[in-house]
Amino acid sequence: MTPSTDVIANVIARERRRVATDLFVLTKPRVVLMVLVTTLVGYYIGSSGALDYGRLLHVLIGTALAAGGTLALNQYLERDVDALMLRTRTRPLPEGRLEPLEALGFGALITVLGLAYSAVAVGPLAALVTAATAALYLFAYTPLKLRTPFCMLVGAVPGALPPVTGWVAARGDLGAGAWILFGILFLWQLPHTLAIARLYRDDYARAGVRVLPVVDRDGDSTERQIVIGCLALLAVGLLPTLSGLAGATYFGGALILGLVFLAFGMAQAVAPSTTAARRVLFASLLYLPALLVLLALDKS
Repeated sequence: MTPSTDVIANVIARERRRVATDLFVLTKPRVVLMVLVTTLVGYYIGSSGALDYGRLLHVLIGTALAAGGTLALNQYLERDVDALMLRTRTRPLPEGRLEPLEALGFGALITVLGLAYSAVAVGPLAALVTAATAALYLFAYTPLKLRTPFCMLVGAVPGALPPVTGWVAARGDLGAGAWILFGILFLWQLPHTLAIARLYRDDYARAGVRVLPVVDRDGDSTERQIVIGCLALLAVGLLPTLSGLAGATYFGGALILGLVFLAFGMAQAVAPSTTAARRVLFASLLYLPALLVLLALDKS
């Protein structure tokens, strides 16, 4: 190679690495990891007898591809909104590090691959739940963010479906256990996302995103919904024991976790502040993994 050819080759290699890195970032790996953890818990709780690790691997691969693709497509759809918010304007699309068509093609490709893989390797019902998750996230939650604060309720539905995918993959049905797991994830998201929206209210308002704290300027409804969400979660979080999915150890742990989470929510309602909202967010991030670990350890 001549020096000029070598330089060109290095530039091309660096550009390919940059594009690959930005495409990976587009999939929101931390969110995908959370999706996989909740899918894994759903599969484990739904399994009876020896765990089928091969089938579990297929579930996780299909879910990871579909989730990553869906999140990439979400960023494609929201690229103009992301450019207006401080917390998202450095993402690959708003900064111009990727072209919109690159994101669209990549997101569509791996979403379809994930759904096809799930259908073939796991089964049509699991693929259908995964497809519903993607469709609700992209075509219901995403457009509603600019129209109504009810978008947060709609968005909590696809966010609560991954453990249902895991359960369906293990059991082949949509039994009561699947809906209990769905209920826990659905209700957990309400105080969690409201706390985030409270913290970034001005940023969301700048971009025209109509989450509840943006339209509820005095905060009364926001704080009330956080407390209601925590109360409902406290009750639903006890159902695994009452339905026979888990034992007494889980019940005690879930009760303590739920009461602590509720206490943080009530503190925010009594004396609303950025610090209190951050504590609610922190409590939510501790509550869910602790609850899921308890559920897995004390599975009946």
